[in-house]
Amino acid sequence: MLTLPSTVRIYLCARPVDLRKSFDGLAVATREVIGEDPLCGHVFVFLNRRGDRAKLLLWDRNGYLLVYKRLERGVFRPPREAEEGAGHVALEGPELALMLEGIDLRGAQRRPRWAPRAPHDRGAAPPIASGSPL
Repeated sequence: MLTLPSTVRIYLCARPVDLRKSFDGLAVATREVIGEDPLCGHVFVFLNRRGDRAKLLLWDRNGYLLVYKRLERGVFRPPREAEEGAGHVALEGPELALMLEGIDLRGAQRRPRWAPRAPHDRGAAPPIASGSPL
């Protein structure tokens, strides 16, 4: 599928979109519904009302790229619902890949992620007093 750098964000439109729209129509939906600039280089995902078709819109350095997928059986299931009033759901690359495979992630639980501790939590040795022999 697509290999995306970790700096690229993925936004799933929270409401169904008429997928007869092409590049320019989806760019307008990106601005109006998702509230982002379609030229920023992030990936914008749109589903149709039935949920069996998806279009991905992204801008590379010299133009739009449009990816279109239709499931022959089943529907796309987003991993979670949009927050109240939000126009989109933020996804991660693996979530998008699994969703495009037709896997339902709504019941999946993510394990806690590792995050580095702040410098003051690392149990650093106290500073050496001046004049102390080393």
